[in-house]
Amino acid sequence: MKIGYVYILSNKNRTVLYIGVTANLIRRIKQHKGATGSVFTKRYNATDLLYFEKFTSIVEAIAREKKLKNWHKDWKWNLINENNPELRDLYPELISRNT
Repeated sequence: MKIGYVYILSNKNRTVLYIGVTANLIRRIKQHKGATGSVFTKRYNATDLLYFEKFTSIVEAIAREKKLKNWHKDWKWNLINENNPELRDLYPELISRNT
């Protein structure tokens, strides 16, 4: 069974949030950073990876994505701040751990 990831992106000013799901986190974030990930992330320059979760199956990841998308914006920010209080882009760390 395929593993899955749920991730949250934001722009440089931290004014928008984008929640997505993927089986290949590095490739997907690279697409967003290259402006080929989605229309929303391209329009709002949401390319900074602020949060992600790994799941043993893509089905679990999709279920979590649906739950997170129904959360209030404040709850999403609380989740991000608990794990990434500096609101730094986690993508460079993700790349360095996987090379």
